[in-house]
Amino acid sequence: MTKLKCLIVEDEPLAAEGLEAFIAQVPFLEMAGNCPDALSALDFIKNKKVDVIFLDIHLPKLKGLDFLKSLRTPPQVILTTAYHQYALEGYELSVVDYLLKPFGFARFLSAVNKLKIINSPKNNIPENIKIQERPFHFFNENKKMVKIYNDEILYIESLKEYVKIYLSDGRSVVTRFQIGEINTFLGDGNLLRIHRSFIVAVDKINAYSAKTIEVQGTELPIGRGYRAQVEERLKS
Repeated sequence: MTKLKCLIVEDEPLAAEGLEAFIAQVPFLEMAGNCPDALSALDFIKNKKVDVIFLDIHLPKLKGLDFLKSLRTPPQVILTTAYHQYALEGYELSVVDYLLKPFGFARFLSAVNKLKIINSPKNNIPENIKIQERPFHFFNENKKMVKIYNDEILYIESLKEYVKIYLSDGRSVVTRFQIGEINTFLGDGNLLRIHRSFIVAVDKINAYSAKTIEVQGTELPIGRGYRAQVEERLKS
């Protein structure tokens, strides 16, 4: 594997030095440069090859996420920040990982190993075979971003300004969302609204009648105004 050229975009000298020291310990990474702000980083990547950017979010002049949005074909990016609330927006911009400061070498290595996987040669995989990735999203629960794979979802219950997402492994996650918005956010055709308070995963339905749906032993009501669309969907 060819070494990946790394650019650090960080306005705190100590943080930049720490990242540089970590990069030096990883055989498949090498330093390309170090920029204290996003504007100088823009000039740098115009003139030099960069495979990976370690990008701080809170930068002077131009914020890290705004810088990332401005790039037509950005290199692979790992975000570094002390603020967890930007994680969801970062993942929506297809960053490789999100390092929450302060982080140690073990966490850093976990992030850059994803780069190794992404950039590994795939010559042994026939072109006509597509690798299916499991869709997932991150949800904010108690100031922590929780990863949920779409195929883990059993059903979703409305709790006014929040929703409770029930998962196949017995866990549940409560996050701030309107139930009418979360189906659009997830973009999953497997989810079906059956009631003003419930959305179910169609492939997790065990049984149904005119008024109820059963999902792994839990009976959920079908709202009167939803019965026609539920019947049409389940009979199709």
